[in-house]
Amino acid sequence: MRGNLFAVAVNLVVLTVRSDQLHLLLIERGEQPFLGEWALPGGFVRPEEDLVHTASRRLGEETGAATGDAVVGHLEQLASYAAPDRDPRGRVLSVGYLAFVPDMPEPTPGGGAAASAWWPVDAVPALAFDHDRIVADGVERARSKLEYTTLAASFCPPEFTVSDLRRVYEAVWDASLDPRNFQRKVTSTEGFLVPTATLVTGGRGRPPRLFRRGPATMLHPPMLRESHRPNDRSAAAR
Repeated sequence: MRGNLFAVAVNLVVLTVRSDQLHLLLIERGEQPFLGEWALPGGFVRPEEDLVHTASRRLGEETGAATGDAVVGHLEQLASYAAPDRDPRGRVLSVGYLAFVPDMPEPTPGGGAAASAWWPVDAVPALAFDHDRIVADGVERARSKLEYTTLAASFCPPEFTVSDLRRVYEAVWDASLDPRNFQRKVTSTEGFLVPTATLVTGGRGRPPRLFRRGPATMLHPPMLRESHRPNDRSAAAR
């Protein structure tokens, strides 16, 4: 029976927007296996922990974000990974978690990591274990989430402009969006944004207003990526 036992670990796909680019948090492994290679942050589940507690603890250790019910941004379970040969130490089941966080300072490595850094998603190196697959799943989940939910605001500070929010969509989708159409969409979606009384002064033209995230969780209708719009699919079918 011992040969059928699994160790259980958590790996985090932590995404943020820095300098208008989508970035991923990576750690340089400070121990075997894969010593010196880049990987996702994570760790084994402690006996007293549930999965989400391990995920929120490691998120806090790596980013300084608040943990538990007060996680800054957004944290959700992504998928499970249990290929027999995914970890040379033995049979390890890893549960992936996806986190959206506002722009963070340079990270401080936690656990057994030798270093940690934010990497642009389009420049991520080959990763240890099966973490390339986990990253691909996490980035696609993030892009899809922004089509149907209001979670893009999780990448923003507590108060932000519509332009700030648009840059999040552009960074995550790696696409340019029409500013007027975007503003009309997000400000007309009930509960997406709540205007504040604060205007951002100092620039040219009409000063933009600051908003907070509203109570809505879903977008009706969804705001689809160009490649996911029905007319694009029908054109591709032809």
